[in-house]
Amino acid sequence: MKTRGWFAAVLETKSLKFQILSRTLLVMSALLLLIGVFQYVFMQQFMFQNKAETIRNQLAALPPNVWLRAELGGDKSTSPFLPRQDFMRNNRQDNFGEGPRIFVPDLTIALIDDKGTYKLVSSQDEQSTLELDKEEYVRILQKRTKKQEHLIMKDSKGNEQLIVFHQIGGGEPDRSRGYQGLIQASTSTAPIKDVLLRQLLTFLFLSMLAMVIGLLGFLPVLRRTLVPLSNLVDTVKSIDSGNLNERFPDHQGQAEMDRLATSFNSMLERLEFSFEAEKEAKEQMRRFAADASHELRTPLTSIHGFLEVLLRGAYQQPEPLLKALKSMHGESVRINKLVEDLLLLARLDRTPSFHKTEVAMDDVLHEMEHQLRLLAGERGVTFLLEPETLCHCDPDKIKQVILNLFHNAVQHTHPETGEVRVLLTKTDAGVEIAVRDNGPGIAPEHIAHLFDRFYRIDSSRARRSGGAGLGLSITRSIVELHGGSIHVESSVGEGSAFIVRLPG
Repeated sequence: MKTRGWFAAVLETKSLKFQILSRTLLVMSALLLLIGVFQYVFMQQFMFQNKAETIRNQLAALPPNVWLRAELGGDKSTSPFLPRQDFMRNNRQDNFGEGPRIFVPDLTIALIDDKGTYKLVSSQDEQSTLELDKEEYVRILQKRTKKQEHLIMKDSKGNEQLIVFHQIGGGEPDRSRGYQGLIQASTSTAPIKDVLLRQLLTFLFLSMLAMVIGLLGFLPVLRRTLVPLSNLVDTVKSIDSGNLNERFPDHQGQAEMDRLATSFNSMLERLEFSFEAEKEAKEQMRRFAADASHELRTPLTSIHGFLEVLLRGAYQQPEPLLKALKSMHGESVRINKLVEDLLLLARLDRTPSFHKTEVAMDDVLHEMEHQLRLLAGERGVTFLLEPETLCHCDPDKIKQVILNLFHNAVQHTHPETGEVRVLLTKTDAGVEIAVRDNGPGIAPEHIAHLFDRFYRIDSSRARRSGGAGLGLSITRSIVELHGGSIHVESSVGEGSAFIVRLPG
């Protein structure tokens, strides 16, 4: 069944197998036809030339006095060249003392003297004689060579004849030396063409037989050659069904197919990465919408509850009224901060253009020192800054990064025994800013998610301090838009360090 299906695929006119097979057979047929035509033409010339040489050799074997005797004879009865029946009869007469008669089978022989006069001396019953113009004979005689040209002409009956010329002697006739002139011998080309036709038919038969045998042998070879292509098609079908994990085999023994498989595999890897990235982006968007809704719902629910209390009559009591107003004010501040952070993240996602200038980062941190110490309260704060640390950045955005990291460190250290250190060092690629604390540290399972939006290790503690889990996400976006990087080093019970690297 599989072989039958493969043959059906071969017979499909638009299939690659059919096109390769048909075009190969077409080229082979054209080559064999061309070889047959050239063989026929060259063999025809060769056989005509060979036949002409044979006739010349036959004529040259006769002595010149034979031709003189034929030239002097008046009729066929005195000619040495007779038809076959007369030749046999005269040979019997030779036994009684008459001169021998010579018979050359299948030849018509004529003598041409130096003036171009034509004289027929022997002919076959079934052949017609061919006589050329005297001027043509004179031209041939003037060549003065024993080996004359041969011609292919048709007689009066339309039969093609091979005409051979043989020159004997030269100049005027010398009766003592024998006849001097031109001998014309002609014979039918039909036997030669019969041989050529048989050879051509034999060649065509063998060519057809070779093509049939070649076709039967070529089909399995073609099938094996196209196995990598069939595997490619099967893999594409599997991928088309949604399985992007499939890959093409990249070592199939065919350079072109290997390069195609490598290119397809690279494309599939990019597609798979793109689909995974799109899937992750959709999942992040879903989580973002859910987290944002949750963060907004909490303060709105609180405000709604206080308003219900006031509407029930608490607004007439000064102390409950003041407490409710302060709580609603705090929740509104939280909503306002959350909305501002969300708007900032939306602007950062659009890759805004920062106004970067070359600034001394140590001067920027010295300017923030007073603000940071006030934010730290009773905690210890240490600044270790290398002088003249130049960096191309937007100073206002970098201040926001430092403030977010410092505020995060303050939130996670003890109010009295906490220690926060701010370090600034030069690197080969730019500058490095580190904010270290002696807080409780971060468990390893949380480090990979610290910069995710709305991610909080301790949700209840973050809500009490007013955080929504967006500060570190904003920090990472700002750093990456500057072409830098940020990472965390932390050990549980020993503290944490947020390290920012910015290009110079």
